Amino acid sequence: MHEQLLLILGLLLIVMLLVMLAQHIKIAYPIFLVLAGLGISFIPGVPVLKLDPEIIFLIFLPPILYEAAWYTSWNDFWKWKRTIALLAFGLVFFTSLVVAFASQALIPGFTLALGFLLGGIVSPPDAVAATTVLKGLKVPKRTIAILEGESLINDASSLIVFRFALAAVMTGVFSMQEATGQFFLVAGMGVVVGIAGAHVFYAIHRFLPTTPAIDAALTVITPYILFLSAEYFHFSGVMAVVSGGLFMSFRAHEIFKTGTTRVNMLGVWNTLIFVMNALVFVLIGLQLPDIINGLGETSLLEGIKYGLIISAIVIVVRMIWIYPVAHIPRWLSKNIRKDPTPGWKNPLIIGWAGMRGVVSLATALSIPVMMNEQSEFPMRNLILFITFVVIFVTLVFQGLTLPLIIKLIRIEEIDPIQPSHEQQAGIQIRLDKLALNTLHEKYQEHINRNSLVENFRNTVESDIKLRKNHLTSIEMCTNRQKDLKEYHEIMLKIFALQRKELFKMKREKSFSDDEIRKAESQLDLNELKITGSKHL
Repeated sequence: MHEQLLLILGLLLIVMLLVMLAQHIKIAYPIFLVLAGLGISFIPGVPVLKLDPEIIFLIFLPPILYEAAWYTSWNDFWKWKRTIALLAFGLVFFTSLVVAFASQALIPGFTLALGFLLGGIVSPPDAVAATTVLKGLKVPKRTIAILEGESLINDASSLIVFRFALAAVMTGVFSMQEATGQFFLVAGMGVVVGIAGAHVFYAIHRFLPTTPAIDAALTVITPYILFLSAEYFHFSGVMAVVSGGLFMSFRAHEIFKTGTTRVNMLGVWNTLIFVMNALVFVLIGLQLPDIINGLGETSLLEGIKYGLIISAIVIVVRMIWIYPVAHIPRWLSKNIRKDPTPGWKNPLIIGWAGMRGVVSLATALSIPVMMNEQSEFPMRNLILFITFVVIFVTLVFQGLTLPLIIKLIRIEEIDPIQPSHEQQAGIQIRLDKLALNTLHEKYQEHINRNSLVENFRNTVESDIKLRKNHLTSIEMCTNRQKDLKEYHEIMLKIFALQRKELFKMKREKSFSDDEIRKAESQLDLNELKITGSKHL
């Protein structure tokens, strides 16, 4: 036990050091960690780590998906729902189909059912890898929104394909009509379970006397309960987590009412997701020696050949699919033509960002070792090796070349989006007007007799310099406890009204969700100047 604990802690320390090194040499850390894990695995004496797929699915997948859903803009998701659906469902099925027939023709003894099994494994791109590589690069917001939206759903569709293909291999029976009906049932009921569970947690957060620490803890256990509840009934746990996360994110303004709660929760989730993502990617690299040892009759060179061909297929299929998806709907609908054309650059980036990751590896590892007591599962080790090669090729090759492609094509924003500073100015103007109106309508008497409230009124009407002077004046008036307490109560009420105004802006779609989140974060910080950490 002590040795295992020491190994885990040592691995976490190595991961942190590797991430810092990746940042220093300016390489996206998922790419660097996979390469580092691969290099570490070949060092003599390094223990062989075997990943239990149940650990990946249960421990890592729910919070990673939940966090992705939480920060997904619902407005952007709905706006680009057509493209997202064609990628998350249509492309997954098309990729699975092409990989199934190609692998049957390419690999001796590979059946069509095994081909669909492999296709379901390698079809979903990894969200973390793409967003990490694109972070800090000048990419249109439409591109980011589509990639994030696709990544929320494609895991569910690929896992459902995998589930039916696995059943076909195990039983030797497959019905397209039954599989189609089961697909919609499994996915749809997963959404139902997710929304129902989210309503329960919504009620707990909103109506029970929670604290910031309890709220943060509840958000950590929410994705696990949603996932396990759906899987218990044999529905899609992924769809449950995603739908529940989207619901909770949309209602966050109602259930997390204080800045202390949100700041505390943000710190918890940032740390948790960073550690999980970093650990998972280095574990992918560490798996290779064990996978190679399991190849058996298939030679290493043959395995590499098959893996490279399947890698090329999934890359080419995505590029072939993305351009019709981007342009054909525009030819068929006048409403879609109202949006600016994506051109050829935007689809190129979306197509090239199809990097595979942890879900593919965990899915492959979940293939049972034995068909029954007498016979082993056919081609299991080869499927594992091909999956690793596809992950390695798409993550490293596409991940390293994607920034270069973005710089070469010099892509610019294609939608009429206001610059960030202009949106922030517009948001602040509305919030300041609300504050002034509230002061004059409800607190005119306080303005006349409380110099702190009067100073705030003057600050809102003046420039940044007067605002700084106002903050200084508050620090100098600590001996006026009564006025200070009254001032704090008024400010907290104004902050609450401003949060409601931000939600109104979100529903009006006057500004982007990202800019509204920035304004809400600033409100949280302003509130913390008053409340401090007394509520923690």
